[in-house]
Amino acid sequence: MYEKLKSRKMNNSTLRNALLGMVLAVFTKGICVQSADFTPPPAENITVCQGESAILRCDIDSEVTHKAWLNRSNILFTGSDKWSLDPRVTIINNNKSEFSIQIERVTVHDEGPYTCSYQARNEPRTAHVYLIVQVPAKIVNISADISVNEGSNVNLFCLAVGRPEPTITWRHLKYGFMSEGEFLDITDIKRQQAEEYECITNNGVSSPDTRKVKVIVNYPPVISDAKNMPGEVGKTAILRCEAMAVPTASFEWYKDDKRLLERSHGLKIQNEKTRSLLMFTNVTAQHFGNYTCFAANKLGTSNSSMLLFRPGAVGGGSPSSGQGAPMMLWVLCLAVLPLFLMKI
Repeated sequence: MYEKLKSRKMNNSTLRNALLGMVLAVFTKGICVQSADFTPPPAENITVCQGESAILRCDIDSEVTHKAWLNRSNILFTGSDKWSLDPRVTIINNNKSEFSIQIERVTVHDEGPYTCSYQARNEPRTAHVYLIVQVPAKIVNISADISVNEGSNVNLFCLAVGRPEPTITWRHLKYGFMSEGEFLDITDIKRQQAEEYECITNNGVSSPDTRKVKVIVNYPPVISDAKNMPGEVGKTAILRCEAMAVPTASFEWYKDDKRLLERSHGLKIQNEKTRSLLMFTNVTAQHFGNYTCFAANKLGTSNSSMLLFRPGAVGGGSPSSGQGAPMMLWVLCLAVLPLFLMKI
């Protein structure tokens, strides 16, 4: 009995080795010559996305005696006998017309050529499949948010991976500016070029991947709104001072050379994000005169003077106009000129 079992094991081993030799012979040029009336079909490309399942089909006929699936020179299956140690690889059809396998949770390492080798009517035949594994584009590294002073050079980067190779585009979210490539270089940056920049990567496999970088451009205060204002005794009045700056400016008010404190002498100072209001709750004669607004941040200062004047008095208009006195002089000249000419 022992001799019979030993002989049976030897026969199985011999059969396995013979089958392996037959399968490998299909891959070895010059060893096997296929019949003249059989033309191997061209390799079929199968494209799947990473993480999906791939089905590799092989159509055969009823006269097949031996069959196998190989990945390059590695045998996956010989008939129903599994040689691969990968649990993701299984047979899904093994009958007289089809010999197909499935690879679950495909990775990029599964990409490559696969061969279905079978023997029919004592002639070796093959069907080739090339598995293509695609990976959605994904941003793997990008510049951090950055704060720079106006006039500096800014260099942003955005790195992405994917199969096929993804494209990378930069876009300014506020103005729609577009730039192609991983790197975005901005020379002598201006305050208008601040805000968010979006990196977009795409390779057509799935939805584009996007991430944003915020660029802060610092600049000193610029006062944009400061006007002379009228005020009536016993009424309320407001002087406004608006300044654009990054970081946000702090404000101070002066009357002549004296700094004004909040809630002093019937005054109230209300500071907001980009402007300061000097509010007179009950105007008196002592309130009329010249006021100066100072706006400052770590990069510099700016100031502007304005008047609170009685209605109808000379001094209305912009703080820098100063045209009241010349106008009065011109009127006086016109009045005196006829008398001067009569004496001549």
